[in-house]
Amino acid sequence: MFRPLLAFILLSTPALAQETKEESCGYQADVVRAIQQARLDRVKEADVAETIVSSNPSWPSNYNSAIPGLAPWVYELKKRELRKQDLGEILYQQCVDNWDEIQALKNNITN
Repeated sequence: MFRPLLAFILLSTPALAQETKEESCGYQADVVRAIQQARLDRVKEADVAETIVSSNPSWPSNYNSAIPGLAPWVYELKKRELRKQDLGEILYQQCVDNWDEIQALKNNITN
């Protein structure tokens, strides 16, 4: 379930040269958590990107580009599922575990 999602996130959020794997995965997890919280706060899916960006999130602005692509995935989940799990933590662990593989995929696509 998360492998295609991770590839999407890493490809839509270009890593900055000075970011470590942990920093990049942490920012990605923060984006997913913000979308999850917006869903729980009953923010309409059409308004989620604007709502999150206007809150001045702590991650670098290039990570905002992933919001429109991730929102449908989060919004299709039932709220009871969202209340039970931290999607950010799940994504963070998957990102760290698969970092090298996803970076290779990213390099293959750009070449």
